[in-house]
Amino acid sequence: MKKNNLDKTYWEDRYKTNQTGWNIGYPSTPIKHYIDQLKDKSLKILIPGAGNGYEAEYLWNNGFKNVYILDLAKQPLENLKKRVPDLPNAQLLQTNFFELNDQFDLIIEQTFFCALNPNLRSTYVEKMQQLLKTNRKLAGLLFDFPLTESGPPFGGSREEYERLFKSHFRIKTLQASINSIKERQGKELFFIFENL
Repeated sequence: MKKNNLDKTYWEDRYKTNQTGWNIGYPSTPIKHYIDQLKDKSLKILIPGAGNGYEAEYLWNNGFKNVYILDLAKQPLENLKKRVPDLPNAQLLQTNFFELNDQFDLIIEQTFFCALNPNLRSTYVEKMQQLLKTNRKLAGLLFDFPLTESGPPFGGSREEYERLFKSHFRIKTLQASINSIKERQGKELFFIFENL
């Protein structure tokens, strides 16, 4: 698949044909542990490219009612709504991340960055800064394996991420994830970046 074809049709087709290898069926362990230490249930949270939204479901079930889920494809948002019928439709955003105009206290990154065409990485960083309130956080996981032409997922390195984010964010944490799921052990970096 050419990188420039990663549009709405591409992602909807992946769901229709059940080609969703990123879908583990439950919240990713490092993100679940991060959520478990959050105290403020009123945080306005965005999960972009959320897929079936297991992290969003976990947040909702743990009292975070101000969670927004964004995906280009309709199917994963419908899947989430079936599992969490009380989730307001207004918080299910079927739209292009780069066209979103809003602000959040926390954005959770889970396999979205790695699904984008790598030539959008600088644009992603700028958009994340716009979407986050000052001194608020972008947190989650980034893949730690060589960037190749094949993907998604597309890899990257700690050095690349530091270079990309340091002019827009304070890098609070960027380290090897110690509690990744078995299939991703040694291939993920857990991070917390704070908006400048």
